[in-house]
Amino acid sequence: MIELWHCADARSFRALWALEELGLEYELKMLQFPPRVFKKDYLAENPLGTIPLLVDGDTRMTESAAIAHYLAMRHGGGKFTPAPQDATYGAYLNWLHHGEATLTFPQTIYLRYTFLEQGERRSPQVAEDYKKWFLARLRLLEQTLGDGRMYLLGDEFSMADISVGYAILLAHSLHIEDELPPLTVAWYARLTQRPAFVAAQAKQREAAAAQGVEIAKF
Repeated sequence: MIELWHCADARSFRALWALEELGLEYELKMLQFPPRVFKKDYLAENPLGTIPLLVDGDTRMTESAAIAHYLAMRHGGGKFTPAPQDATYGAYLNWLHHGEATLTFPQTIYLRYTFLEQGERRSPQVAEDYKKWFLARLRLLEQTLGDGRMYLLGDEFSMADISVGYAILLAHSLHIEDELPPLTVAWYARLTQRPAFVAAQAKQREAAAAQGVEIAKF
């Protein structure tokens, strides 16, 4: 049985969404955010204290975009991932990593210096700078969606949509959704209507309630 250690709407949502898209069975272990603060014994499972942590037999993974690709290739027969010989393969890999390295990274700095740090350690200027960085990096996404495509690679959904789509989910959690560009907003709306996205949202709420875990609100 695959195990996923998860905080609601955190990076680990990429893995949860991928599990639902692939229709895989899994055990969902909810943690309060940030787990390194609220559950010290989690460090025995993941010394980094971060989420996600996916356990699949002897395989243990902590990188959310890589987990989505792994699940598709290892357990999904390559579903939602173009083959290496496919013309979209390079774009797929680029978007898969773009979602985390280019988009989510500046958001985590904004999150830290707006919501997580206390008192004088908060830095509105740093937070604002990194918010602007994130919004500026959406230019490539907006340009790509400009040809009327449904998803990042065209008309077919892929794990790349999960990777980048999560960054837009996080933007909503951080209350900066009103500053998102229009094509990005429309594309994200399509993603949130997918049955697997809806199911993943419901599963994390149900699991948190069942396990007595408080869902963080910013």
